Amino acid sequence: MTEPASKSVLFLSYIASQKTGLYRLVTEELIDRLPALGWRTMGASGKQNRLLRMLDVLLTIWRLRREYQVAHVDVFSGLAFIQAELSVGLLRLLGKPVVLTLRGGNLPAFSQGHPRRVRRLLNAADQVAAPSDYLRDALRPFRSDMVMIPNGVALQSYHFHLREKPAPKILWLRAMHAIYNPTLAVEVIARLRRRYPDIHLWMVGPDKGEGTLENVKTAIAAAKLEQHIEIIGGVPKAQVPAWMDKADILINTTNIDNTPVSLIEAMASGLCLVTTNVGGIPALLHDGVDGLLVPPADAEAMANAAVRLIEEPGFGAALSRQAYVYAQRCDWSVVLRQWDDLLLRVARGASGGGGSER
Repeated sequence: MTEPASKSVLFLSYIASQKTGLYRLVTEELIDRLPALGWRTMGASGKQNRLLRMLDVLLTIWRLRREYQVAHVDVFSGLAFIQAELSVGLLRLLGKPVVLTLRGGNLPAFSQGHPRRVRRLLNAADQVAAPSDYLRDALRPFRSDMVMIPNGVALQSYHFHLREKPAPKILWLRAMHAIYNPTLAVEVIARLRRRYPDIHLWMVGPDKGEGTLENVKTAIAAAKLEQHIEIIGGVPKAQVPAWMDKADILINTTNIDNTPVSLIEAMASGLCLVTTNVGGIPALLHDGVDGLLVPPADAEAMANAAVRLIEEPGFGAALSRQAYVYAQRCDWSVVLRQWDDLLLRVARGASGGGGSER
């Protein structure tokens, strides 16, 4: 059998931008950036249909088995967890070293409902990484030696400017899906319009097609906010910094989350952040230091936080400055080296399953 190239890795996840041209997952960035450190990278799958994607992933594992030294698998909850289980099972049969990365803020809840499956999967890997202390700590009972590597951002792609006097120019940046609760953003603007007649909100993010976009449009019309809220839709990743430049405040209305890259990108841009305190977000932001945290589904609390940023002298600027300090730790120049070290260590030293069943 032909030996795979030194420093070669197969990434198994949803390669979304292949089809949409829009947002890129962290895994896609790794596929493009690791070759600069001598890695040959491969990836699957860009199939949008879940069943076809799963089949494509498994076929790719087999078809390219002589070409990669180590495999990396993203782990999501729900039906996507099955894809990770099948992928790792086939990789183990092939004798391939495996790195897992925990993705998705719902994994802690999923693990409580399926503890044996989660334990079995995590301990079948040679190493497990998490993008936040939140996910690592939540799943520590299933495997204790997980490592934390933050989501990376290209700091030079974002135009940092200090928001010394934040204006009521607000950005919402997520997918149009119920878990991100975009209708809360409409409620917030409805409350703030009374105080700031010139307020404006840009809602940037692709429609997931499950009815949320229609609900948002209905809420805008009911509140007569058509002159104050623009629904932009999905945009290419390269255009995100320009939309961030337009605003002074970012509101994140999600009900479930891990450590969203959009928040780190906003920090790199100097935006003042107001976000719900769900999932791993409290581990990312320190309330009153580099962002403001509010309870989920609380329009009044989120509106009050925005008022504080706009009207309290020096407060918005202090948060903007501290947020940028944190973002510097997540620059790809730092994060990529951590991935290089981890993958190289596993590729050279793994012997087929690093965890112990507990």
